[in-house]
Amino acid sequence: MTDRIAIRVRIAGRVQGVGFRAWTEAQAAALGLSGWVRNEADGAVLALLAGPEDRVARMLDALQEGPAPARVETVETTPGDWPAEAGFRISR
Repeated sequence: MTDRIAIRVRIAGRVQGVGFRAWTEAQAAALGLSGWVRNEADGAVLALLAGPEDRVARMLDALQEGPAPARVETVETTPGDWPAEAGFRISR
């Protein structure tokens, strides 16, 4: 069985105002991940991704590109805490 992991991901670039959070929510839900995504005051997007390691890795690959109007410059990861709730949501 695949190990389960939780990571925090900070995505910087042109990632706000381009549907990035909704796209992230849809991609993560399709992969069966738990966690959340939200905008940060500095213009970045922050996400918590939790689930099977291979699916989290697939999500990280997708975040390198993002939705068509986005321009991702950096994707940084740090260990995260397991989310309190199952499922993936947009956090405000």
